[in-house]
Amino acid sequence: MPLMPKRTKFRKSHRGSRSGNAQRGTSVAFGDFGLQCLGRAWMSNRQIEACRIAINRFLKRKGKVWIRIFPHKSITRRPPETRMGKGKGAVDGWVAVIRPGTMLFEVAGVPESQAREAMRLASYKLGFPTRFVVRNPHS
Repeated sequence: MPLMPKRTKFRKSHRGSRSGNAQRGTSVAFGDFGLQCLGRAWMSNRQIEACRIAINRFLKRKGKVWIRIFPHKSITRRPPETRMGKGKGAVDGWVAVIRPGTMLFEVAGVPESQAREAMRLASYKLGFPTRFVVRNPHS
């Protein structure tokens, strides 16, 4: 079952703007270590799932993993070799809008070396730059 909203107000959405930096969800809030985005992109539900599987496989189900993003935005696609016009295409998938600073994943209950390696494996599934973040002990 892919990650997607249970229901939305409208089936098809505008492309919107990816400019600016993330305003919220930028710090490690739940776990001890996180994977933070440095670029801007649409992250598909399949990419989120691939990252989740990569992290869980490496950690061998130890510790706890948080997914800090959700694909709320619908993406449409026209059939191949279709002429211009005739309206907007059918919904093809779901994406999360990612801006610089967004915390993508967090883990807790594992050593830093293991968390760093798990996040490295997850980052290979993505097409934008990320960095490994350690929770600030003062927050």
